[in-house]
Amino acid sequence: MAKKLKFHFNPETLNYEPIIHTFAHKLKQVLIHLFSGVSLGALFFFVFVSTVDSPEEKQLGLEKSRMQAQYRVLDRQLNEVQEVLTDLQQRDDNLYRVVFQAEPIPLDVRRATASNTEYYKQLLDMTNSEIVVATTKKMSELRKQIYIQSKSYDDLILLSKNKEAMLECLPAIQPVLNKDLTRMASGYGWRIDPVYHTRRFHEGMDFTAPVGTDIFATGNGTVISSGWKQGYGNCVEINHGFGYVTLYGHMSSIKARVGKKVKRGDVIGLVGSTGKSTGPHLHYEVHLRGEIMNPQNYYFLDLSPAEYDRMVQMSNNSGQMFD
Repeated sequence: MAKKLKFHFNPETLNYEPIIHTFAHKLKQVLIHLFSGVSLGALFFFVFVSTVDSPEEKQLGLEKSRMQAQYRVLDRQLNEVQEVLTDLQQRDDNLYRVVFQAEPIPLDVRRATASNTEYYKQLLDMTNSEIVVATTKKMSELRKQIYIQSKSYDDLILLSKNKEAMLECLPAIQPVLNKDLTRMASGYGWRIDPVYHTRRFHEGMDFTAPVGTDIFATGNGTVISSGWKQGYGNCVEINHGFGYVTLYGHMSSIKARVGKKVKRGDVIGLVGSTGKSTGPHLHYEVHLRGEIMNPQNYYFLDLSPAEYDRMVQMSNNSGQMFD
């Protein structure tokens, strides 16, 4: 069967002439159809791949969903553990350590995390890296906090074993006989200096008494200073351990040498008026871990509640000191 001819109108000759395709034209047409087919096929393939998951992808998607669900459960459990641990830490600092008069653990020590940042950088290269890194960091923080808390309880156990010795060492009585509280002269706080007549912070308590009155160690300890001290005159300092040191000033006579072990109630000197003093009295200070404390808080073995209230009122009303 002969190939059917196609014609086109030639406006120059005003005749219909047969269309003759050259080889180049035919090649061009083939290439156009080929490109169109390949492009359309690629488009259909891309749409198919984008919208339809392979069995492997479906399986991976299911595994990812299960893993994310497990992570959410794990994260919730970690948060619950953190809440319990935070409660233990608060009890430790605000109750247990207060009972044993131990310093609270600093927050930066409790919250310190591992410094191995390279390890976390390696985790970022793993599958689902953000989840892995977040979970690992949280677990590292919990492990650190649990370790610190465990060590704290070990310290408290040791303190509890030493509690009896600690109670014997606490400065817990008045340094002179003062049952009727008539010897309370000046308390802790801002007072009028008897020499310079200006306001000055009084770092202890003054007890008036006749020269030669016995001065008692207020708790068990070791004498660490005995002799003349600028401003205090004849002075004795006792280290009671557990962070406590007491000071006794203006003595007329010292009865305890450096290094001597003393017990609560032992006579360590006699009242006098040596040093910067305007009359016979004892100046008494209590130090805890280097900080000067109010001595009125340390007479709980010597005074009844009513006597303690009266002593506090008297010390607060004393406007002038004796040194």
